[in-house]
Amino acid sequence: DSITDFWVNADPEFFTSNNFLGRGISGQTTSHMLVRFRRDVVDHKPEYVVILAGTNDIAKNLGDIAPENSLGNIISMCEIAKANKIKPVLCSVLPAAAYGWRPALKPAEDIMRLNEMIKDYAKESRIQYVDYHSVLKDENNGLPKLHADDGVHPNIDCYKIMEKIIVEYL
Repeated sequence: DSITDFWVNADPEFFTSNNFLGRGISGQTTSHMLVRFRRDVVDHKPEYVVILAGTNDIAKNLGDIAPENSLGNIISMCEIAKANKIKPVLCSVLPAAAYGWRPALKPAEDIMRLNEMIKDYAKESRIQYVDYHSVLKDENNGLPKLHADDGVHPNIDCYKIMEKIIVEYL
């Protein structure tokens, strides 16, 4: 999604110096990611794939999608990765109290619900789970202005926090 897409542009040195590829495409959902997973991940034969996905599902970018379906897409990505000897790392959906492009939605609770589902699956499947949400959330379970002007897309300071966290897992 745009969070990963913008990350590569905000701090390209982080990606190049760590030999990471950023495959985020703004606006995409877990369904989009699953469709392109083989080409964007498997074909590169990485040791790990870090999956940060779900906010655009909750934002209804492709219409209503049940959290179980979002999780199913994430599970399918993990299964494809494992079948190709790639270690998946699952990330929590970043906090958001509102989406500027969908002002009627109040996503905070839905994000926390999906994060619990992802965390439970990760634990059951012995997959690493990176909890960005707990570290970055404010009192409204959103992303504070300090970390994101629009409450959704991290600024460079927020990405630096995320970078420190993910490097510890890898």
